[in-house]
Amino acid sequence: METDDAKDALNRQFKTSALCIFGFALLIWGVELINMLMGHQLSLYGIFPRTLHGLIGIPLSPFLHSGIWHTLLNTIPFMVLGGLIIVRGVGVFLEVSLFVMLVGGGCLWLFGRSSYHVGASGLIFGYFGFIVALGWFERSIGTVITAFVTLFLYGSILWGLLPVFPYVSWEGHLFGLIAGILGARLGRSD
Repeated sequence: METDDAKDALNRQFKTSALCIFGFALLIWGVELINMLMGHQLSLYGIFPRTLHGLIGIPLSPFLHSGIWHTLLNTIPFMVLGGLIIVRGVGVFLEVSLFVMLVGGGCLWLFGRSSYHVGASGLIFGYFGFIVALGWFERSIGTVITAFVTLFLYGSILWGLLPVFPYVSWEGHLFGLIAGILGARLGRSD
């Protein structure tokens, strides 16, 4: 009887987690389709550093993208890395997401170059930083293995921290990564 209850609870948790991740991804795609139909005018609600109207971009920018390819390139890492975090619980996933959006986005607003910054890549870098840093801070077998798998699969994203292309928000990547690391440090289990 207990095993059936445990299976049911695990099944419910899996469904809730999948619904949450896919829901976020669908929201990102829905916003992109609307933005595309509007000639990407919604991108004006991205983060524009050190301006009053740019503050609205802190919570909105992860849902805004500059085109289909930008959205597509962010969707799979968002789902994979977000999926690795949501295994710890939907609450943890939502807390990490909100923390990275607010802290990383806030730092981008304070220190980024004067340009519109949009996209989920800052959130993705935050997830990456959280997962890898959690392996370092907690040092449990599970978190260390997950950190190594993350480094193996997505370690190459660290090239995105270099200011190579003027249309890529390397600052958003950097502050997202820092926010993810800080989130792991503040939220680790002792």
